Amino acid sequence: MQIRPGIHRIEAPLGERFIAMYLLTGPAGALLFDTGIAGSVPGTLLPYLERIGFDPAGIRWVISSHCDFDHTGGNAAFGAVAPHAQFLAGRADVTMTEDVEELISGRYGEFADRDGFTDPPETTAEVRASTGLVPVDRALDGGERIDLGDRTIEVVAAPGHSPGHLALWDGANDTLLISDAVLGETVPTADGRPAFPPTYRDTIAYVDTIARLRERDAELLLTAHYPVYEGSAVDDFLAQSLAYTERIDTVIERELTGAGELTSLELIHRCASDLGSWALPAAEYLIFPMTGNLERFVAAGRVVEGVRDGVRTWRWVG
Repeated sequence: MQIRPGIHRIEAPLGERFIAMYLLTGPAGALLFDTGIAGSVPGTLLPYLERIGFDPAGIRWVISSHCDFDHTGGNAAFGAVAPHAQFLAGRADVTMTEDVEELISGRYGEFADRDGFTDPPETTAEVRASTGLVPVDRALDGGERIDLGDRTIEVVAAPGHSPGHLALWDGANDTLLISDAVLGETVPTADGRPAFPPTYRDTIAYVDTIARLRERDAELLLTAHYPVYEGSAVDDFLAQSLAYTERIDTVIERELTGAGELTSLELIHRCASDLGSWALPAAEYLIFPMTGNLERFVAAGRVVEGVRDGVRTWRWVG
């Protein structure tokens, strides 16, 4: 649906959730922000473009907000119908935006060796089956501007969830498009139930991103997996997301104090119920934000990293 002049939100199914892609149109061309998974293109995106009478050839730029498969998986399918479109991505995410095996090993498999946590085989198989990637034509660092003819879109570096995550600022519409740059207290299902934890990864970068996005004082905030936020709800969501990082800090300090050393999964199993209402398999994805917070504590000299039987441990010394 068109939610502002020249801004279309296109929701495609993603299991129990959805992925929102965004089409920004103008007289000088159009920009597509994310392509969903491979099936999102023929199943949702192209039918939507046909319904509004928009030729895919009019899309000059495809920006991947970040490297995750549910945002880049449709790149190859869309490139096949719009061969002149230029594909762009955040510089630090380029490798994993071009190669699904790099994505699986470097992002989803990050914790396998050191922490004993990885995706189930069926999840990895689904990632491979749902992902079609293409080479990135241009790497972005933030600060770039794209002229749509009636307005200019600014690319905003928004790391934290991934190193090269990008957001977009449409100043003419007072709108921030942030995809997964900020993730609240839980990632929801399509009907609003908690699906799994907010999987930011670099806490220092994530907190800085939230602060910079709040400075924009946007009237409209557009994400990939959440409702549309308008007016005061924009800052409410950003503030809630920041508060959640502090909530994790509080729980980590409480659980590690006097506990000796704990592995990441031991720590998560002790405190998951205090951080959300997910079933344990989903709750274990707390390993993403918790590792970021623990690394921040290590940098501050309050936590020491160790090893027990080949698995990483954490000990409070604060």
